[in-house]
Order: sequence, then C-alpha cells, then structure tokens
Amino acid sequence: MASAVTVDDYIAGFPPEVADRLQRIRSLIVDAVAAESGRAPEEKMRYGIAAVMLGGRYALHFAGWKKHIGLYPVPVLPAPLEDEIAPYRSEKDSVVFPHSRDVPYDLIGRVARDIAVQRGSEKD
Repeated sequence: MASAVTVDDYIAGFPPEVADRLQRIRSLIVDAVAAESGRAPEEKMRYGIAAVMLGGRYALHFAGWKKHIGLYPVPVLPAPLEDEIAPYRSEKDSVVFPHSRDVPYDLIGRVARDIAVQRGSEKD
C-alpha cells in the first residue's frame, strides 16, 4: 500500500471488512480521547500508521495488518482490565486482534478510555 497522507486514506486502503473494523476502532479511540480532553482530537499518520493525539502527544496508534489489527502502545493497565486484555498482548506494549476472530469492541473502548485518562494526566 502506498503511504497514506490522512487517516481516512489509510483506512480506505484496506479491504471493506478490515476498513469497517478499523473505522469502528478509530471511533472508539476518538470518542475516548474527546471525552478526556473535552474536544475532538487531532488524528494523523505517524510511522506509517494512524494515531489519535491528546495534548500534542499521541494517545494511541492503531494499524491494520494482513492477519490482525494492532493497538500501540498499550501500557500495563489496572486490574481487572489488564486481565481482559492480556490474551491479546503480543509484546510488552502491543495488543493484536486477529481478523479470524470477532473484535472485542467493548474491551477496546474501555482500554482507550483508560489510556486517554492516563495520557491526559501526563500532560499536567
């Protein structure tokens, strides 16, 4: 895929089913960051993947791949949220959601909210 300039272009470059998943995940992250900051967040491409910004810094990156969708970086979260996300961890600060399984959108929304709160408190 050619380098996308915008998040919309990035998502549009995927097959429809993956693009739909990415769009839903994007909405969850944007809503979480907006709730924390009180305004619509900036979205941009960073390192060739989509990022939602909070206070001039990234809040969360998301990316589509051949076999999964990933969120980066996902810090260690408070229990019991960490226990729920643990099966999806692929690295210390990465989580992946295989295309072969249903996407746990509710869980992603809760993770995004927790990360937005964490990153929001870091800007103070």
